[in-house]
Amino acid sequence: MEYITHKIADYALNLKYQDLSPEAVKEVKRYLLDSAGCAYGGSVTKDVNIYIDYYQHLGGKPEASIFNSKLKFPNEHATLLNALMIRALDYNDIYWEEDPSHPSDIIPAALTPAEILGKSGRELIVAIILAYEFEMRMCEIAHPGIRERKWHHATLTAFVSPIVAGKIMGLSKEQMVHAIGISASKHATFGCVTAGHLTMMKNTVDPLATQSGVIAAELAQRGYEGPAHAIEGKEGMVQTIVGGAWDVEGLVRGLGKDPYRILRCSMKAFPTEALTHSPFSALLKIRREHEIASKDIEEITIKTVARAADILSDPSKYHPTTRETADHSLPYCVAALILDGKLTSEQFTDERINAPDIRDMIHRVKVLAEPRYEKMFPAKKPAGAVIRTKDGRSFAAEVDFPKGDYRNPLSDEEITVKFDSMVLDKISQSKRDRMVDMIWNLEEVKDVRELMKAFAGQ
Repeated sequence: MEYITHKIADYALNLKYQDLSPEAVKEVKRYLLDSAGCAYGGSVTKDVNIYIDYYQHLGGKPEASIFNSKLKFPNEHATLLNALMIRALDYNDIYWEEDPSHPSDIIPAALTPAEILGKSGRELIVAIILAYEFEMRMCEIAHPGIRERKWHHATLTAFVSPIVAGKIMGLSKEQMVHAIGISASKHATFGCVTAGHLTMMKNTVDPLATQSGVIAAELAQRGYEGPAHAIEGKEGMVQTIVGGAWDVEGLVRGLGKDPYRILRCSMKAFPTEALTHSPFSALLKIRREHEIASKDIEEITIKTVARAADILSDPSKYHPTTRETADHSLPYCVAALILDGKLTSEQFTDERINAPDIRDMIHRVKVLAEPRYEKMFPAKKPAGAVIRTKDGRSFAAEVDFPKGDYRNPLSDEEITVKFDSMVLDKISQSKRDRMVDMIWNLEEVKDVRELMKAFAGQ
């Protein structure tokens, strides 16, 4: 019997660089530049360095590089480390339809095996296109999304990462179907990692799902088997994650005819949870149009969709103690943005999280679910903000799309500024220039090993 995984594998294995539109290729470069910058920023975080220490303890064949380091690790270890670096600051890309996801989390499922196998830049581009295509389609097929059913979107990533790794590794159609089944059937993730008090697992479950795909592809290549019916078959995802409808055919409908999904992905202008970005854009709109000193603010009201109010302003978010909770706390982020005039990694240090002025301002922030926005979401990403001052004045603004949304995109120059902010304090200008040049000319790279040398800072 043929299942949807057979159709996916058939498309993935037959996709060629020549099939891609120039616009899609350009977006791959933009997202790779953005992801490499995020990885450099994430490379110095505590969670990444705990994992590096753990993998050094385990040992293994030093076959693959990681960002901002001369260390090398086994394939599956390097895959996780690179994905965790991209993800660690919550600054990488975002796609949100019925479900949210960060397709760039899956880039290392292509990048790391491509280095080991000496694949070309063009082969890497095709694999990254597949990562975005199927991760974004997975976000569209559940109604409501699995996040609304209390499951985390890393569950979806586990279906996609073996497609990407399998493409690079040259699996057969049968092997790729097995790889999808191996990874997906062992890697479902509870929603608790992004609910309530947040821990390091918030940024780790997606990299673990990416790693799962690489391991599954390696096993399938060696003859290991997995269930082809992991999506729509007996006790597969559709039957197991209950509470709504599924459009399974949406995974393959229009493949090769519709514009590539990567053209509809978005970037982050702030290192915070995606639903915080529209409120920030509304607040910044008010601050651009009116001179309001933070000391004069009596109250800030944020209006947003119900899921954002639920996820981002529960009681724990008014008392953040970790970076993971702070960057998913709308009250905290609003307070920091108002007081500091920016939101960068500087706003998520332990010292800043516990600063007295932050603690005072955070309790001036109210978050309300706006029913009118529910009808607009997810086609739009609406939010509103109202600042009320101590002398009784009130200032309001609304936005439909945050900065970074594909309908309000970051320019190449803005992506480069974001990249430089996370890279130039760690490597020389010449090494930075080499990295950027190789990314913008990725289709001319003959061997991804040279690209990874640049990413490693060598």
